[in-house]
Amino acid sequence: MFDRPESALRIVVRSRFYRSAFLSLLIAGIGTSAATPQLTLFLVKELGTPLPVAGLYYVTNLAAPVAGFLIGRWSDRSPERMLWFRLCAVVGTVGWLAMALADSVWLPFVISALALSVGGGAMAQLFAACRDELSRHPTKADNRVVAAIRMAFTVGWMLGPVLGSWFGGVFGLRALLVATAVCVFAQIIPFGRQRIERYADLTLRPHAESRRQIDHMMPLLVFTAVCVLAMTGDTIKFGYLPIYMADELHISDSMRGAVIGIQPLLELLMLPLVARLADRVGAMPVMTGGAVLGLAGNLAYATSTSVGMLFLGQALTAGLWACVGALGVSIAQQLYPEGVGTASGVFLSAIPVSSAIGGAIGGLGVAAIGLPHVFFVPAVLTTFATAAFVVLSLRARPVLPPRDA
Repeated sequence: MFDRPESALRIVVRSRFYRSAFLSLLIAGIGTSAATPQLTLFLVKELGTPLPVAGLYYVTNLAAPVAGFLIGRWSDRSPERMLWFRLCAVVGTVGWLAMALADSVWLPFVISALALSVGGGAMAQLFAACRDELSRHPTKADNRVVAAIRMAFTVGWMLGPVLGSWFGGVFGLRALLVATAVCVFAQIIPFGRQRIERYADLTLRPHAESRRQIDHMMPLLVFTAVCVLAMTGDTIKFGYLPIYMADELHISDSMRGAVIGIQPLLELLMLPLVARLADRVGAMPVMTGGAVLGLAGNLAYATSTSVGMLFLGQALTAGLWACVGALGVSIAQQLYPEGVGTASGVFLSAIPVSSAIGGAIGGLGVAAIGLPHVFFVPAVLTTFATAAFVVLSLRARPVLPPRDA
């Protein structure tokens, strides 16, 4: 007789902590995604920032790896994981409130680098706490549990831009930033006074304060860098695909919205499927397949001459992001199990770093080779990422091996 497969949904529903994590990520996703697309408009319209200078705002994302690493290290040395989640959320709240009150061009840049980079660490520490719970209460559906919780953030990112556009139009951009601060703080509320003690696996080596520690972190750092390569095309897509659709393909507003909106919807649908596949065949092979989908998506954008190719590109890219969302943080934690807080912080910093690098590549690439051929650049980078994932699959120690599902 075979064991009945464990239901990730049942595990999440029965656990007070997992239910709280789901609601927390939903709130955080709505708040962050409501403000992010409006920030450039805020800089230009409210502060009079020149457009080229406003575009440099996203370079402040490069502070995220430093903040993620430091917070993760402190978290891995603390007995209580949720303390750092709450501290990051409070710092993020203060940062968004300060952003709403900013009256100088330079202030948002400083606030983003110093406060919002720390605030972004809340999500990493929440996933570290999830890993503590999964280690303390193992299941045969770990990937699916993480994916189910991660789905809340994806839903938030689907709702946030719509709500943000409406709220900013009715109440103003500064009010929108205040509302974002409220959401960032509200992500704490579902947990109440819950505490999650850091899980200590006595079979793992203790932290080393030497070069050996960096050597041991190298698989995590390499994996994170490879993910950055794979994700650079997303910023280029959001920045320039709407322009290409409007100016070159003359696509209607509603159709442009459908093209942009289809990716998060498909990603949401694919998250549980990706997690189930990873539970059967292993996470790293599935991540490699996701990189192949991302490569194909960039090629679809680069060779597109009709809206159909753009829809295809979005569907393929959704596969990449479903793999990143469902598996990325779990793989990172498995590559550095003695410091899951550090692993979570380092990996999740890959997203803002890829955004900063993608923005720079997009600006230079559009000027050099134009639209839509600029997407050949992230296609080349994703090719390198795919090859690197293959090497990691062959050489790294086993990552989340297949389970009986």
